Amino acid sequence: MTSSLCDSAARLREVVKTATVGMVGREQLAELIVLAAVAQEHLLVIGPPGTAKSAIVRRVAGALGGRYFEYLLGRFTEPSELFGPVDLRKLREGVVETDVTGMLPEADVVFLDEVFLGSTAVLNTLLGILNERRFRRGQTVHHCPLRVCVGAANALPDDESLAAFADRFLLHLFVEPVPDNQLEALLAGGWQSERLPTAHCADLSQLGALCDAVAAVEMGDARGALAAAVRQLRAAGLTLSDRRIVKAQRLVAAATVLAGRQRATEADLWPLFYVMPTQQSQLSAREVLRDRLAVAANPTLHAAVELATLQPMSRVARLVDAAKSCLDGGHDRAVQTTLAEALLREIDANFTADALPEVLAEQRARLLATVSAPA
Repeated sequence: MTSSLCDSAARLREVVKTATVGMVGREQLAELIVLAAVAQEHLLVIGPPGTAKSAIVRRVAGALGGRYFEYLLGRFTEPSELFGPVDLRKLREGVVETDVTGMLPEADVVFLDEVFLGSTAVLNTLLGILNERRFRRGQTVHHCPLRVCVGAANALPDDESLAAFADRFLLHLFVEPVPDNQLEALLAGGWQSERLPTAHCADLSQLGALCDAVAAVEMGDARGALAAAVRQLRAAGLTLSDRRIVKAQRLVAAATVLAGRQRATEADLWPLFYVMPTQQSQLSAREVLRDRLAVAANPTLHAAVELATLQPMSRVARLVDAAKSCLDGGHDRAVQTTLAEALLREIDANFTADALPEVLAEQRARLLATVSAPA
């Protein structure tokens, strides 16, 4: 991997850090948006209202740069609200074309809230954009620069036709409210994050370089491991469509690039967890593949790997990163103390003193010194 691509991956790591300042427990979402953007696939986020889904997407989009489009869909949303109105000037000439200026077909990053509430006309048009990156309406054929579309909903749909639409989002993430033991950190972080300006850490040229590198990843070693993992899932009664299996390779390749390598290995198979379409199938897949995913790692996407594997070493990487961010991130004294206390509780809940890795023990000592220091 060239130094320029390593630099681009490092800049995307900064995007994740910037997007999740004050957003407790939402690192996975920010990291998966980055993974999806590099793979040029799409992400579906399922969770209750008020879990910071839209806030994280806005922050990641703002930090990435490029054009951003966001819309809250409803039963009566007209296609023109997303894709643009008919060009009246050309209509007078007898030509039916759509003016897409500033609308979804021109966006690099798209966020669609309540995505399953869209009408048949809206969803059918979206399918063409998601699958082919082309917008077709009347005599208009527009190539879309779309890098990633993030859809959000409160639950997966029961309707068969909507379930088929949900399947077009290769990555599925299920989010829950912040647990009780992190409420103080949530309050402190939320208070601080509201006062932070939007930062621009990267640009689309860096993202584009990583996207181009995905196609050059050597998949030979990982392909056999991926096939073996799929066989394990099938043996356990967990099935994936052929299309999702094939597309999972792009996620593995994107994870490889973001790890700073050009040859995929078994350590890059962890995105397969997020390809499983339901929350129950994800939990089951994690147990079935536990031994195979034990080697999973990614220096850019700590939290996403941890959720997929629940392995101690992936948790160590995420906690070390969180500790450094807490201690060196420019927080005010009260916020820093609260965040440090939350991290200390999490470290002590997951590791005994004898099992605490040295690198994490060093950060724990720094956190403890921060908490113990006089105000």
